[in-house]
Amino acid sequence: MATLAAQYVRFEDRNPIDVLVVSPNARLREGLHEKLNAPRWNMLQATSGAEVLRILRSRGDEDGVLLMDPSLPDLEAGEFQGIVRERYPNTQILVLNSHTGQLLLGSASPTPVSKKIADVINQGGSLRPVPLSAVSETQVRHQPAAAIRLRSMVGDSEPMMRAYALTRMVAARDTTVLVTGESGTGKDMIAQETHLISARRNQPFVVVNCAAIPDTLLEAELFGYAKGSFTGALQSRIGRIHSAHGGTLFLDEIGDMPLTLQSKILRFLEQGEVQRLGGNDNLKVDVRVIAATNSDLKKRVAQQQFREDLYYRLAIFPIHLPPLRKRLSDVEDLALAFIARFRPALTLSQEALDVLMQHSWPGNVRELRNAIERATILVGDGDEIKAEHIML
Repeated sequence: MATLAAQYVRFEDRNPIDVLVVSPNARLREGLHEKLNAPRWNMLQATSGAEVLRILRSRGDEDGVLLMDPSLPDLEAGEFQGIVRERYPNTQILVLNSHTGQLLLGSASPTPVSKKIADVINQGGSLRPVPLSAVSETQVRHQPAAAIRLRSMVGDSEPMMRAYALTRMVAARDTTVLVTGESGTGKDMIAQETHLISARRNQPFVVVNCAAIPDTLLEAELFGYAKGSFTGALQSRIGRIHSAHGGTLFLDEIGDMPLTLQSKILRFLEQGEVQRLGGNDNLKVDVRVIAATNSDLKKRVAQQQFREDLYYRLAIFPIHLPPLRKRLSDVEDLALAFIARFRPALTLSQEALDVLMQHSWPGNVRELRNAIERATILVGDGDEIKAEHIML
């Protein structure tokens, strides 16, 4: 898209660029078609994600713009964006407001579509993919908070509400999810909530902590092994992946998985098959995968410590959890929830709350939970947690 200005210096001598509008809303499509029907743009329309993919497949990976209504009838918006970006990287995606037809650009004010595309073409700028947070913001704005919150999660801050909205959006699909965030932010809870509100809720939820299992054992734990495949393998055993059949596999701390095993995980994700150590049979499995990491996987890819193709296969639908210092408005609700868990009869003094609010929480929610548990012990026979009981 960086070459668009050069292409359209004399657009009457060039092929017009494809601008594809996808929305189930006929009025929105026709309105945009009328506004954008310029000689330099070849306007196309589609009503669903599947129809868009058919159009893109027929035209190949040429430069183009996709104007997307996030309320698609057949695909979740985030999943659909991931597919288009992976298969057709020269197609730039702009997300529309389903009601007004204006662009959604993160926290910025909505921008008229015609102006944005015209600026790109006339000035040689580039259209950047809209982050999933922009899509989730529309979900937060147009739904009551009670419909977005997750049962086991505490906090109504804006970044958490976005994370809840994304979780609900993807839970209904089998799309692979990558949950990122610092240690102690609750990535495992997002993974479990995704499973519990999905159609797989009554099937296994299998957790594998890739950092806690020695590299030499991790492959056998994940894929299982055949009898006699190594010393001590006295009988065949299925792996954790196979045991999650029909349900969800949660690969925690995926960034710590050894490179030697990453290619085998990639093959499992792409083929839906596992092969036990020492075995010859490929066993089909139906497993939804959620991965989590506190690492910067892009940086690890650049350092050749993580496979790039595996990263993009995992990050189809990313959900980021903010550190607690970025959502201090949730501290009081979290503290009260932990008090209710450890000693429900206790109250929290304003002085103690002030201490909690002034802390930077490098250990995030986990650190807050530990601080509250300590305080419920230090209070002794008292009935109120005071500042003197908060040890940080």
